[in-house]
Amino acid sequence: MKRTALTAAWVVGHADGQHCLYHNGTVVVEGEKVLHVGHDFDGEVAETIDFGEALIGPGFIDLDALADLDTTVLGYDNHPPELKGRVWPQSYMQAGPREMYTPDELAFQKRYAFTRLVRNGITTALPISSLFYRAWGETAEEFDAAAEAAADLGLRVYLGPAYRSGNLVVDQKRQIGFHYDAPRGIAGLSEAEAFIARHENTHGGLIRTMLAPDRIETCTPDLLRRSGAAARDHDVPIRLHCCQSRLEYDLVLQQHGKSPLELLRDTAFFAPATILPHGLFLSGINGITHEAPDHEILISSGAALAHCPLVMARGGKVLHSFARFRDLGVTIGMGTDTHPADMIQNMALGVMTARIAEGNPTCVSAADFYDAATLGGAAALNRPDLGRLAPGSAADLNVIRLDSPDIGQRIDPIQTLLLNGSGRDVSDVMIAGRFVMRDGAIPGVDEGAFRRQAQAQFDRMVAQYPDRTLFHPPVKEIFPTSYPLRGHAPAIRRGG
Repeated sequence: MKRTALTAAWVVGHADGQHCLYHNGTVVVEGEKVLHVGHDFDGEVAETIDFGEALIGPGFIDLDALADLDTTVLGYDNHPPELKGRVWPQSYMQAGPREMYTPDELAFQKRYAFTRLVRNGITTALPISSLFYRAWGETAEEFDAAAEAAADLGLRVYLGPAYRSGNLVVDQKRQIGFHYDAPRGIAGLSEAEAFIARHENTHGGLIRTMLAPDRIETCTPDLLRRSGAAARDHDVPIRLHCCQSRLEYDLVLQQHGKSPLELLRDTAFFAPATILPHGLFLSGINGITHEAPDHEILISSGAALAHCPLVMARGGKVLHSFARFRDLGVTIGMGTDTHPADMIQNMALGVMTARIAEGNPTCVSAADFYDAATLGGAAALNRPDLGRLAPGSAADLNVIRLDSPDIGQRIDPIQTLLLNGSGRDVSDVMIAGRFVMRDGAIPGVDEGAFRRQAQAQFDRMVAQYPDRTLFHPPVKEIFPTSYPLRGHAPAIRRGG
């Protein structure tokens, strides 16, 4: 097998159970594995690539990776959700929810989103998509296409179509309630299990599978119980959005008389690789006064938290707190869950919000969050071969430039990266020993064409919002411009 030596001003290696730094270090890759990390390598190599003033580190693991067109912009300044189409009106539900994208559009948006993950140095991803514009859940067919897209791009993924048994609805008096279709949830689980049978550990191990029940408040206790059992039977990860909003906590308590984590415990939901985004609302946190042993349940379950600081902070929410859960021994991985899929930005904001939450600038460090984005994700997936660069580990790595004028001065590359870096500084990405991005370019991807196609699809989807928004206002009222729009846009003249 071919051996390639990669050198840079800084290398993040792994020894004695933790990351370590090598100044002017070397990583030797042989086939799909790392052969050597350090300074001196006496063996022969076929090629040496010197990245100069850069950091070579393990690829980032994204436990909650956006895999569609980003709809965050639709809710950024536009509130409340029940008047902005983010909660379906009963009239829309009664008429029969429809798919707002075609199968071809769904296939494209997965491929498009996967390129954004690679561009930001993410080498392992667990995709997440919004179900707001779906007829109900995701389909196995679109995930068949997603598997092919990931394999073509060389991205390591854990895939599984999202399913649910319920959905929020709003009536003419703006009262939010629930619509349930329990058989549809069970059918979605069955389809997800069939997907596992077709795709688990395919494409040389790049394509793995998972179960993805949507959100705890959209799942009946029976669906939670069956999902947990299926995850254990198939030995695949299971991810469930849980404890992410006050509305969710209150709805679960109202319907079941239990906290979300009590419900998971009592339905035997937890499996060996359980991932819970986002962990913001537990007993005694963020104004929750309900007395429940939430922390004890979380710790004893062995479940991991997927921490997504950017998307949560955009909604005015922070984790209380990273330091607290770390000290309790809870596994914490990272997710992006929005556009851009900038893990560096999420780590940077994570440090800031953690220090704000504790009122203590020393409660967390840059290393804590770099660990979460690498080792934490690997631990959540029970994958000791990922999230580190050490002999025998997967050759999944990213190269981050340190020679930009905006990167500033440094005493340490990790602190500097979280202080001044961004995903735009990622220049090269290798997965399973294959470069999937070189010098900022992804082979076979026309980023300009991808961007234009994505915007055209997004515009068509937004045009459908009045039909699925309470009282059916026009688009310009659902999503007004930040400032008044004056006059008429002139036609653009092109050419000479």
